[in-house]
Amino acid sequence: MEHKNLIATMYLKNGMAVKSPSDFESMGDLKFLAKLYNDSGVDKLYIFDLSDNDKEHDLNLHTIKELCRIVEIPVYGGGNINRLEDIKKILYAGCKGAILNSAKHGTVQLAEEGAQRFGREKILVSVDTVDLLFKHKEDMERHVHKLVALNETIIDALINVTDLPFSVITENYDTKHWAEILKKDAVTGIGGTYISSLETDVMKVKMLLAMEGIETQKFESAISWSEFKLNSDGLIPVIVQDYQTSEVLMLAYMNEEAFHTTIAMGKMTYYSRSRQEQWTKGETSGHYQYVKSLTLDCDKDTILAKVSQVGVACHTGNPTCFFTELIKKEYLSKNPLKVFEEVYNVIADRKDNPKEGSYTNYLFDKGIDKILKKVGEEATEIVIAAKNPEPEEIKYEISDFLYHMMVLMVEKGITWEEVVEELSQR
Repeated sequence: MEHKNLIATMYLKNGMAVKSPSDFESMGDLKFLAKLYNDSGVDKLYIFDLSDNDKEHDLNLHTIKELCRIVEIPVYGGGNINRLEDIKKILYAGCKGAILNSAKHGTVQLAEEGAQRFGREKILVSVDTVDLLFKHKEDMERHVHKLVALNETIIDALINVTDLPFSVITENYDTKHWAEILKKDAVTGIGGTYISSLETDVMKVKMLLAMEGIETQKFESAISWSEFKLNSDGLIPVIVQDYQTSEVLMLAYMNEEAFHTTIAMGKMTYYSRSRQEQWTKGETSGHYQYVKSLTLDCDKDTILAKVSQVGVACHTGNPTCFFTELIKKEYLSKNPLKVFEEVYNVIADRKDNPKEGSYTNYLFDKGIDKILKKVGEEATEIVIAAKNPEPEEIKYEISDFLYHMMVLMVEKGITWEEVVEELSQR
C-alpha cells in the first residue's frame, strides 16, 4: 500500500507565521516551527504567502527561502502567485513545487506556462470548488501534477471529475474520519491546523492511523530485537550523535520496550539503570532527541543513534555529556568543514574585537570594495597558478582565495552552514 502523507501548513504575513488566512495571531518563532515540523514526523510542509503588496511578497519569499534551508522535508509554496516569474521565485527559494490558486483568473494558462518551463511535477493547484476542473479538465490534467483540496466536502466531486491525485487540508481531526478520507486512492495526504499545532504528537497520529489500516511514513527496524546481543542486564548501549555535526552527545541504554518506543515515537527513549524505568529524553526538560537514524554495529551489541537535538543533551546544561577533558595532545585538524568553521570564527572575532596590526581588521576597515578587490585578485591568481604544472602554487593561491572569501562572508553575514545548505539543495 502506498504511504499517505501528513502535511503541516504555515501561513506567512509580514515575514511571520500566523495562525490562518483570517487570523494573523503569531504562531511563534519561525525557525523553531520549521525544525519541529522537520523532526517530529511531518511528511510535507505547505507554506502560503498572504502578502498584499510587492514589498511584503519579497519579504515572505525571503522567509520561505530561509525555511527551506532549515527543513529537509519537501516544502511547497503558494499564495500570491500571479506570473511565471512568481513560480520561478518560489522554486528558486527551495520549494519542491508551486501551489497555484484556482480562484484566480488565468490559473490554467499559468499552469501551462509553468509546466512547460519547469516541468509538470512542479505545478500544484489549490481548489475549494470543482468549477475550474469542470471547465478545463483536459488542460488541468495535462499541466498539473497534483491538487490541494481546501474543502473536504468536495472530495467525492473531485474523484468523479478528475483522475488527478490530491491532498486534503482540513481544520478538524478525527482518526476514523481521516482514515476514511485517506483510504480513497486519489487522496495522497491530509493535514492542516491539527498537524501544524505545537501540541500535536504527529507520530502518535500515525500510530492511530495504522490501527485503521492507513500506511504512513514511519520508522521500522530492519533487524528484530531478538537478534541484538545484550549485556548481562538485558540492555544494549546506545551512542548518541548529532546528525549534522557528528558530535557525540551522550551514552545511554535501551531495553526492548525503550527500543520499540523510540521507533514508534521517533524520539529517543532509554532505560534508566538507576531508576529502573523507561524514560524519553526531554520529557521534563523539553530537550528532545528526534531520531534521524539508528545503526547497529558489527557485533550487534551497540547502537549508534544520529539525532536532532533540541536544546542541550546533558542535564548539566552542557551541549554534550562529554566535556570533562582528561588528557589531550595537540593535533592539527584536517576535517575540512571544521577547519573552515574555525578560521571563519577567528575572522568573525576580529570583526567584533579588532586587534591592532591585524590584516583582517585592515580589510574590514577599508570596507567592502577593498574586500571585493582582494577576492577578485586572488581568483585571478588561482587561474595563473593553474597554468603551472606544480601543484604547490595553486594550493597556496586557493588557500588565499578561501581566506579572503571568508572575510567577505563575515562582512555580508553569510555562514558556512548557509553555504552548505544551499549546496545540498542543488
